[in-house]
Amino acid sequence: MKRALSGMLLLLIMMPLVAQSAEQALERPHWSLELKGGVFIPAIDNWSTYYGRRDTSEFGGSLAYKLARQIEIGVEGMYIRDKGQGFAPIHNIATGNVIYELAPLNVFLLARGTFGENQWLIPYVGGGWTRMYYREEVQYQGIVRGSTDGSHWRAGLQIVLDGADTRAAGNMYKDYGIFHTSLFLETRYTRAMITDLAGTSVNLGGTSYLMGLLFEF
Repeated sequence: MKRALSGMLLLLIMMPLVAQSAEQALERPHWSLELKGGVFIPAIDNWSTYYGRRDTSEFGGSLAYKLARQIEIGVEGMYIRDKGQGFAPIHNIATGNVIYELAPLNVFLLARGTFGENQWLIPYVGGGWTRMYYREEVQYQGIVRGSTDGSHWRAGLQIVLDGADTRAAGNMYKDYGIFHTSLFLETRYTRAMITDLAGTSVNLGGTSYLMGLLFEF
């Protein structure tokens, strides 16, 4: 009798945990939030001659809705800035100090190679439309700003971190509704053409190498 009561008590204690696990298994994430940063290599020739190095920093984030477990549609905002001396690509002139800023706004469709909730390595590819906002401030020459349309393509590898600390992963779901937390590495190519003040076509895009954190909820 005592053993039966102990068994019933244990069952009552375990029932909420089992129910929660079953509920989590039936549910699936519907949103993806990315926070990312890395380097941007401009497509403009001889960039390092005027800015001191071949690349500059880039950071931003994205929010996407999952049409299916493997397919997402989303929007991404990034920011790129560099400061140099020499050549202003939009002005198309040799100059002194110049501050060069880009703010790509990307609308994308992305496919993830997800085949199970316990998968820890997930490749992905995507692409879409880009609206490139630019600003160039040249010493003694004024400011040029504007925007142009373009496109981008991306590919990456998502490393799911849930298995590294299952207790923390469970708390993230319980407290914030986050199903999966991942580290990811990504390469993106952007093409966004403008005509500079001299009438020459210039690609304001380039290649980005990024890493960041992905939260699926």
